[in-house]
Amino acid sequence: MGRLARRPGLSVLAVGVAALLLRLAILPWSPVPKPFIHDEFANLLAADTFASGRLTNPTHPLWVYFESFHITQQPTYMSMYFPAQGLVLAAGKAWMGNPWFGMWLSAGLMCSAICWMLQAWLQPGWALLGGALAVMRLALFSYWVNSYYGGAVAAIGGALVLGALPRVMRRGRIRDGLWMVLGVAILANSRPYEGLLLSVPVACALLWRAGAKTLPAASVCLRRALAPAALLLIVAGLAAYYNYRVFGNVLTLPYQVNRATYASAPVFLWQQPRPEPVYRHKVMREFYSKWEMGDFLYARTLTGFLHATAQKLGIVLFFFFGIALYPPLLLIPRMLRDRRMRFLLATGALYGFGLSVNAWLFPHYAAPFTCALYALLLQAMRHLRVCRPGHQPVGLALVRIIPVVCLVLAGLRLCAEPLHLSIPRWPTMWYGTAPLGLPRACVAAELEGYPGPQLAIVRYAPGHAPFDDWVYNAADIDQSKVVWARELGTRNSLELLRYFRDRKAWLVEPDSNPPGVSPYPR
Repeated sequence: MGRLARRPGLSVLAVGVAALLLRLAILPWSPVPKPFIHDEFANLLAADTFASGRLTNPTHPLWVYFESFHITQQPTYMSMYFPAQGLVLAAGKAWMGNPWFGMWLSAGLMCSAICWMLQAWLQPGWALLGGALAVMRLALFSYWVNSYYGGAVAAIGGALVLGALPRVMRRGRIRDGLWMVLGVAILANSRPYEGLLLSVPVACALLWRAGAKTLPAASVCLRRALAPAALLLIVAGLAAYYNYRVFGNVLTLPYQVNRATYASAPVFLWQQPRPEPVYRHKVMREFYSKWEMGDFLYARTLTGFLHATAQKLGIVLFFFFGIALYPPLLLIPRMLRDRRMRFLLATGALYGFGLSVNAWLFPHYAAPFTCALYALLLQAMRHLRVCRPGHQPVGLALVRIIPVVCLVLAGLRLCAEPLHLSIPRWPTMWYGTAPLGLPRACVAAELEGYPGPQLAIVRYAPGHAPFDDWVYNAADIDQSKVVWARELGTRNSLELLRYFRDRKAWLVEPDSNPPGVSPYPR
C-alpha cells in the first residue's frame, strides 16, 4: 500500500481501475439498473439524442400526448437538463451499447479524480485511502452508479478544480490551468449553480495569491494563461450554440423554458411563486402544484426551513460518510487550526449556505464538493490517529478499523439479497435494495416482443403517485418500436389512433396489480 501511494500517477490509475473492475464483478448481484425517476428518463432522452448525432429533436405534431416531466416539448423536444450527463450516457450507448456504461465509466473516473485531488492536499498514503473510501462508498452501490441521475460527472469537475488549485498556486503550470478550466467547464454543464458556489472561492484564492506574491514577467503569465483561456472560450461558445439550437436563444439556459412552462414553485427560497400554468394532465399538476409547491411553501416558513436544513445535513452526512465514517467527524473542530484546511472549511460553509436556500436537496447537489468532503474527513482521521486517551493508541486502532468496517458493510450490501435483507433506498441512497423501475420495464419488454410497432396509451388510477410516471419516449418517437402516450379521453384519443393507425394500440394501466395491458378499445 505504501509503495503504491508513493507513485501518484499509478495510485490514481489503480483507484479508477479498481472501481471499474469491482463494479463489473458484482454485476450478477447488482445488475444494470432500470430507470424509474423522472430525471433518469430525461437524461436518457438526451443520451439517445446525442448518440443519434443530434443536439435536439423537432417537436412532434401530437406533442400534447407525450408531455412528461423535465422534458421540453417546445421549441424543441429535448431534456431540460444541462448536457454533460447526457453526453456521458451517450458515450456509454455509442461505445458499449448501453447508456449505463457511461455511468460506470464516470464512477471510475470520479474515484481517480478524487484521489488526484487529495494528493494535492494530503500526504500520498492518505490520498490513496481517500480514493479507496470513494470506491467503497460511491462507485459500487450508490445511486451515482446504479441509476441514471448523475452525480459522478459533477464530482469529477469539482475534483479537477480543487485538485488544480494548490498545483496552480505552487507551480503555475499550463497543464494545471487546463485541468482547472476543464473542471469548471464540466461543472458549468452539469451543476452550474453548485459549481459557481465552488468556483467563486477558488477564483478569490487565486486573486489573493496573485496579489500576495511576485508574479513572473507579463509575457510568461500571458503564455501560461493563453491555453486555459482559449479552452474556456471554446466551451462557452459550444454551450451558447447548444442553448440556441435547443431553446432558441444563446442566453436561454437549460431549465428555464421547462420550469417556466410547467412549474409554479421556484427553485430558490427567496423567489416568489408564479401563477399556476394550465396543465393538460392530472399527474403533472399533482407533481408541480401539490408536491413541489407544498415543499416550497413549507421551506419558506421558519419551522420548515430549520427542518429542511437539518434534513439536508443528514442526507449529506449519511450518503457520503455513513455510520462507519462518523467518528472522525468529531475531530473537525481541531481542523480550525490547520491552515491548509481552512480554505476547504470556508468554502464548505459557503457551499452549505447555498444549498440551504434551495427548496430541495439530493446528494448529487453536493457532488462538486465531494472531494473536499473526503479531504476534510481524512484530515479528521489524521487527528484521530494521534488521540491517545489514557496513553492508549485508541485513535490509531479506530483509524485502522474504519476502512475494514466500510469493506464489511459493502460486503453486507452485496449479500443483502441472498441473506433476505430488505434495505430501503430512502433515506440511505446507498444501501437500497428495492428493484425500482421493474414494472414499466417488464411491460416495455412485453410490448417490444410483439411483431410490428406498438402504441401504449397510459391510463392512471385517480390516486396514482406522480413520481412513478410511465410516459417517456426515445428521441425519434415515430421510429420507436413502442410509443408511450397519455390518454386524453376517448374522443381525443381518436386523433392519436388515426396518426398511429399502423400500430397495435394497447391500454396500459400501471396501477393495476400486476400492471394491466389490454387491447385499446376503439
